[in-house]
Amino acid sequence: MKVRTRSAAIIGTVCLVASLSLTTASAGEPAAPRQAAKVALKNVATAKNPTAGAAGPAGTVWIAERAGTVRALDDQGLGEPVLDISGETTTDGERGLLGIAFDKEFAHFYISFTNLQGTSTVDEFAVRDGKIQPDTRRTVLTQTQPYANHNGGDITFGPDGYLYIAFGDGGSGGDPHGYGQNLGTLLGKLLRIDPTGGTPYAIPPDNPFVDDPNAKDEIWAYGLRNPWRFSFDAGTGDLLIGDVGQSAWEEIDWAPASSKGGENYGWSQMEGNHPFRGGTEPANHVPPIHEYDRSGLGCSVTGGYVYRGNAIPDLKGQYVFSDFCDGTVRSLQMENGKVTGVNDLGVNGGRVVSFVQGGNGELYVLANGGSVSRIDPA
Repeated sequence: MKVRTRSAAIIGTVCLVASLSLTTASAGEPAAPRQAAKVALKNVATAKNPTAGAAGPAGTVWIAERAGTVRALDDQGLGEPVLDISGETTTDGERGLLGIAFDKEFAHFYISFTNLQGTSTVDEFAVRDGKIQPDTRRTVLTQTQPYANHNGGDITFGPDGYLYIAFGDGGSGGDPHGYGQNLGTLLGKLLRIDPTGGTPYAIPPDNPFVDDPNAKDEIWAYGLRNPWRFSFDAGTGDLLIGDVGQSAWEEIDWAPASSKGGENYGWSQMEGNHPFRGGTEPANHVPPIHEYDRSGLGCSVTGGYVYRGNAIPDLKGQYVFSDFCDGTVRSLQMENGKVTGVNDLGVNGGRVVSFVQGGNGELYVLANGGSVSRIDPA
């Protein structure tokens, strides 16, 4: 989870994700060229501190609960836990069960959590007939965390079939160890691995730093503070990341599907488009496609998804996101990697922790209080 260093009150909960008011959009950003889609939030279930979700087999949506349980959502609501690792994780700070993902064939299920020592851990289970096979569990990757915040923890499979893993800069405040720009650590990075291609995993041969002896081969992109939810556009394959700022700017980063990786999103030399504490902008800095300041109610961006469902035609192709502190659900209209409009969708999800994309492209909003809501047409 994530949270601003100055917001001590949020650190004790699930600290997370993204919103902004139109008045705080990036300088020079054009006004929305068309009216926002009309949507409503329909509560479909109540979970216990939900943190993440994934489209599951047979049209289900699997929901991760922070303490370590996973439950499947279907037309009858949330079922009993299909997985329970609550005896193996800790929920102090921003820790817990932070991410889940299926591979494309629903043959393997992955969980991302912090263990009792606070170490970020990605484990794999085989799945047969839509059910987890507990005896097949194995650990794919671990990363020691120096602090209890900025653990990141989101995981998802990309269009290329590889597993992407997001880690924050290790925590505290201001990146005291300089991990964001240090290619010798996995912290502050987006990783890309082949979990079934080796023991415990293989490195895709076209990862951007495989020939750099001073860099970790797993790294796909770097310069991230606490990437709280990233996703791939199901229509284009483009990558979008909601990265939580330190004290002034929240940002959304973008990379095209054609990217070869290696993007430097700037932290901790930069916070959004702005030098951080006298930092110098890296020559290869990839600026955010959108940022918003903290003059409004927002304080912690929650990244979402580009909407590709069919229920709300006016929302198609727009990136939907929110903010843990503000709760307003918003969308970005985009064209060729540029934001052409920012929309307030007129609904508030509360302390929005995460979004989930169902197998049919429809979106769900998870709130820290427990609500699981679907974004429906108004």
